Amino acid sequence: MNILKNAFDRSAWILLVATVAAFSISGQHGFGLYAGALTLVIGYIKGRLVVLDFMEMRHAPPVWRRLLEGWLVLLTSVLLAIYFSDIGKL
Repeated sequence: MNILKNAFDRSAWILLVATVAAFSISGQHGFGLYAGALTLVIGYIKGRLVVLDFMEMRHAPPVWRRLLEGWLVLLTSVLLAIYFSDIGKL
């Protein structure tokens, strides 16, 4: 029995690993100033997996998929811009 054959299970495992990675990166100072940006990128990847697989948008009409993925890109871009503008003030 291979649990990674199912796309739902595969996404769940990726989300689990990404959560552990984001948690460990945010607590470490080895990544320096880019730890927050890397955590935001991991958050984008997790959000995209949730939208596509758990909200079942992978096979939805393209307009809905583009709308939700565009929202994720916009949100992540704004947060990264705010993050990097605050880094310049340090």
